[in-house]
Amino acid sequence: MGFSWTRLLVLLCFAVLSVFVAVSEQLPEIPLLPTSVCVLSLSGMALIWRHINSKMKGENRTLSSLLSQYAAVKVVGWLGRRHRRKLEADTLKATQVQEETLLKRLRKNADTRYGRRYDFSSVKDAADFRACHPLTSYEHYSELIRRIAAGEEKVIIAEKPLILAMTSGTSGSSSMLLSTRDTNTEFFTQGVTVCLDAVRQAFPETDTLQRTTKFFYNPTFRQSEAGIPIGPNSSTPASSRHTLNLYTTPAPAFEVPSEKDTLYLHLLFALKDPSVGTLESNFASTVFYVFTALQERWQELVEDIERGQINAALSLEPKVRTRLEALMRPDQERAAQLRVHFQEGFRGIAKRLWPRLHLVLAVDSGSNQIYGEMLRENYCKGVPFYSPFYAATEGLIGVNLWPREPDRRYLLCPRSMFCEFLPESSLDEETPPTLLMEEVKEGESYELVVTNASGLFRYRIGDVVRVAGFHNRCPIVEFQYRRGQMLNVRGEKVSEALFLGALKKAVAQWPGAQLVDYSCAESGILGDTIGGSDPHYQVFLELKGVRNLSEEQRYKLDICLQQDSAVYKSFRIKGSIGPMRVQLVAEGAFRELRKQMMADTSTSPNTFKMQRVLRRKQHADFLLGKTVS
Repeated sequence: MGFSWTRLLVLLCFAVLSVFVAVSEQLPEIPLLPTSVCVLSLSGMALIWRHINSKMKGENRTLSSLLSQYAAVKVVGWLGRRHRRKLEADTLKATQVQEETLLKRLRKNADTRYGRRYDFSSVKDAADFRACHPLTSYEHYSELIRRIAAGEEKVIIAEKPLILAMTSGTSGSSSMLLSTRDTNTEFFTQGVTVCLDAVRQAFPETDTLQRTTKFFYNPTFRQSEAGIPIGPNSSTPASSRHTLNLYTTPAPAFEVPSEKDTLYLHLLFALKDPSVGTLESNFASTVFYVFTALQERWQELVEDIERGQINAALSLEPKVRTRLEALMRPDQERAAQLRVHFQEGFRGIAKRLWPRLHLVLAVDSGSNQIYGEMLRENYCKGVPFYSPFYAATEGLIGVNLWPREPDRRYLLCPRSMFCEFLPESSLDEETPPTLLMEEVKEGESYELVVTNASGLFRYRIGDVVRVAGFHNRCPIVEFQYRRGQMLNVRGEKVSEALFLGALKKAVAQWPGAQLVDYSCAESGILGDTIGGSDPHYQVFLELKGVRNLSEEQRYKLDICLQQDSAVYKSFRIKGSIGPMRVQLVAEGAFRELRKQMMADTSTSPNTFKMQRVLRRKQHADFLLGKTVS
């Protein structure tokens, strides 16, 4: 090859980038170099990558797309290493960091009406704070948040919230919380970047310029009286063109309001690209619904790819359709490949569609556990899963630093929230004492109490976790259950984790049966619908592989729960709790229930979690209406 000024510029840019990275690794506290220098360096490196990297065999990509992706990956990688080191240092002095985090929160909000009410300015340490401030629940804040929504300033927090964030309503009705710039910044720096660094270390094969398919749906917002957006605490990937280049889905698709149509577009553009490296979503349930939709609509998708068109049945605005169709080209070769893969069946389909798929990135703990298990056994067989965060609308709680381990364990982030712990045995006490991070014990379970960056103080979050161990001086926890998702007709208190364990043991004794989804209802909410009897559990199951169960098989579930819960067994023996009733519902019943629940609560598909204990009669009645045996 002859002399090229372009290649010379590329090498110079690469040299600048190399120096920048090397220096910043040695001096992690220095600020980022000016954007122009970073982008120039990153651009040069991306161009080199395009010329010499022989691994990329997907769709042709524009140079600007590669440059943006490379820049985003390198900057986030640098931040990840930096914040991972900070986290490691913090875990060595977790008690000190926790108190620093608490006092920072209190000082920032000391001049609010709430801060003056509890005299935040005089609090010197965690002991002072726990002495002057009570444990709280949502009712403590609901009127204050209503005043903020109406436009009143400095009520709980010093700044105006970015949005009024609606919770998913898993344990009942949705709550409206505050979301601030600090909450979002902490989630990104202490959560996203750290977990991406953990991915890079655990799965070095992901360190390429392969794109991710992110299953995300455009949330709907309304406005409060003061013009503050009200909706889920999530932002669309299309909000940043640099971030968007990481994903297979183009920007116009994120403007489509229909979940069904957006899902089709996610699949269409993912299938066009055989080099997809990661499938990503907030929850494993979303990924599961994606593959069930793919199984139903693959023929339409393949035809669109073959013809280079967008399905005419999609309800798209003309401008959006035009922009999307401009990105389509007939690809008969890819269509032929896809047909062969689909005709071979759907077990392990993900790895056949995308041979270089390295990872599924989605939370698959808690209520999402069964979806993760189904995906690993069927559609995504052979693909590793990583459940990165333990987070909620209230903010980031923990990060999973062990991507390759099968147990979903999360290191509590000591700079994200000030944490207290209520022992499981004292949850029903009126004023139970709390423990701090250094006081909890491995193997014990606790309800989390948090003080966060957006106006919640000593807030009982409702999650019960088990301390699985410690990383240096910081607890590692496993999510157990939500207090609001407890079956309790006689004071027996059967948690979601306990019931699911019994259910899985029972399903294993039903030949050919595979669990697809389930929910329970306490007989009291159904009233006369099911006739008079002792209090009992109504259990709704969607199964694959069987059409009916004998009464003896159904009773296996009751026996399994008695084996796992001595309290439940004692009530059953005494006859104060009747035998549970097991109903099989039609295929797709839970998908329909999901739509109804989201409509009832205005919950986004990005944040929806199936309720394992139904608290609304109409939802239990809906499943009763779907019963097939």
